[in-house]
Amino acid sequence: MRAALFDMDRTLIRKESGTLYVRYQRAIGEATRRDMLRVVYWVTQYTLGMIDAPAVAAKAAKPLSGVPEIVLAARCDDWFRRYVEPHVCDLGRRAVEKHRARGDLLAIVTGASPYASRPLARRLGIPHVVASELEVDDRGLFTGKFIPPLCFGYGKIERARRLAAEHGFVLEESTFYSDSYTDLPLLEVVREPIVINPDARLRRAATKRGWPIEIW
Repeated sequence: MRAALFDMDRTLIRKESGTLYVRYQRAIGEATRRDMLRVVYWVTQYTLGMIDAPAVAAKAAKPLSGVPEIVLAARCDDWFRRYVEPHVCDLGRRAVEKHRARGDLLAIVTGASPYASRPLARRLGIPHVVASELEVDDRGLFTGKFIPPLCFGYGKIERARRLAAEHGFVLEESTFYSDSYTDLPLLEVVREPIVINPDARLRRAATKRGWPIEIW
């Protein structure tokens, strides 16, 4: 069995989900302009490959402490319908269907949380999600912490290998679609790296390696 793995932000969707989520929070009165600017700053750092992912994740998770898991899941369903679905890439849909027709295992592999990525997976009929997991206590409340490793950089490889072990595919024989230089470690592991809407650093790296570059 082979697998087709898809990044989410600026790959299957054209935008950064974090920015879209804070816009949603502002619309429902849960975020300020300062919150918006902070997320834009983080996204810029991410794009430039300069982000301290564990530090940013810790700051992002802390406000969730004590929030019921079911509340965030329902909120993300509403957010996806209103703010994300219009940005789903048509060419991304076609790529998913191409791999489905081949019989490949399909998975989203993203640094976002499962709550942010599962609505997209359901919409596209992708059965597996590999994401950055938030810790939940025995009462169903978030603790305000992520479970290591984050699904970021080499952490994506570790979490993708867990999926491979569980479902019987070889990561080194897989396809991975991504836009970000931060995903270079996983792109270098798979057999078929495909670069989508790349940032400048990834475009240079892909060109040097002769990887296909597509604009979705």
